Amino acid sequence: MAKEFNIARPGSLCTACQRPIEPGQEIVATVRDDSDELVRRDFCTACWDNELAQDPNVVGVWRTRIPQPQEKKRLLVDDSILVNLFERLAGADAPAKINFRYVLALVLWRKKLLVYDRMQKLGDGSEVWKMHFKGSDQVHEVIDPKMDDLKIAEVSGQLSQIMEGDL
Repeated sequence: MAKEFNIARPGSLCTACQRPIEPGQEIVATVRDDSDELVRRDFCTACWDNELAQDPNVVGVWRTRIPQPQEKKRLLVDDSILVNLFERLAGADAPAKINFRYVLALVLWRKKLLVYDRMQKLGDGSEVWKMHFKGSDQVHEVIDPKMDDLKIAEVSGQLSQIMEGDL
């Protein structure tokens, strides 16, 4: 099965200046849509420019600290990061992005942030979930890509890789 995301591990080099990123260093991480692939890019704080976040191809931005080698990974990620990624992937038509958004919806639903309202069957036989965030009436449509458990686990692992250092 082909890998759907090209995800670099954090902690190597700053995307802008190419200097090594050291354990304990604070960075700004981004997820960018590059030719239908979601790619993580890390910047040292000296190189980060907030205008980079305005790029329409950037689907997520967060600050994090590169963990020390002996440090355990944190098991929680800020919910606002997940919500931001979910919302920025709305309307995506690439299969990898639809799968990724679906898994994000499952995570947000499990966290009780996203509420399932109903399912709508489309003329082509596909299903769209109608959901809303707790405390909001805005409807979000989530395409059910009919992934099996193995595929969901694979995409979940890719989500973990993107957020590595935060998950």
